[in-house]
Amino acid sequence: MRMLVIEDDKKMASYIEKGLQEAGHVVDAVENGLEGLSFATSGVYDMLIVDRMLPGLDGLSLVKALRSSRSQVPVIFLTSVGGVDDRVEGLEAGGDDYLVKPFAFSELLARVNALSRRPAIQAETIVLKVADLEVDLVKRTVTRAGTKIDLQPREFTLLEVLMRNEGRINTRTMLLEKVWDFHFDPQTSVVETHISRLRAKVDRPFNVALIHTIRNTGYSLHAPR
Repeated sequence: MRMLVIEDDKKMASYIEKGLQEAGHVVDAVENGLEGLSFATSGVYDMLIVDRMLPGLDGLSLVKALRSSRSQVPVIFLTSVGGVDDRVEGLEAGGDDYLVKPFAFSELLARVNALSRRPAIQAETIVLKVADLEVDLVKRTVTRAGTKIDLQPREFTLLEVLMRNEGRINTRTMLLEKVWDFHFDPQTSVVETHISRLRAKVDRPFNVALIHTIRNTGYSLHAPR
């Protein structure tokens, strides 16, 4: 594996780096938290070993920033702070394991090996596509055939639900629950009204309709069959 060690204690960093290299890993080491975050977000590392107390940016903030960038690379925290609350704080920040200094290198290696055996977390879908229609869930943008479509927040949510259920029937009750969080029928035409608005923006300016009415049942979004 290619590993990144972020540790400002040069002696400790050298000890870890040498041991990991002897175990067959490729290792890079940095001493500063800000530099470490820059390296970590490059996407080239299979695992990070991060000290909690770092200059520039502390280890907790580093890992929080890493997780907010949607990175799922495994992280082992190293720290001289070993209280239960501190360990919980590290795990809740996004760490996968926690090792208190001083430690035996054999224990660190065992934790590295255990983490490497975990199944990889599948990246969450951030762009939904049906035919020439695309919805970017992060940027909150919608395009069709390269043309940007402006949607209101509720219209965006409705379209997202339809696209996540491509080809399946979405009943009126299902849409009320998923889009409006109604667990009862308010006896309004809110679903029909928003479907009409969505069609006016997503379908009518283009040659092919993607949103289909399933008579007496609900709605389905799919490319023409």
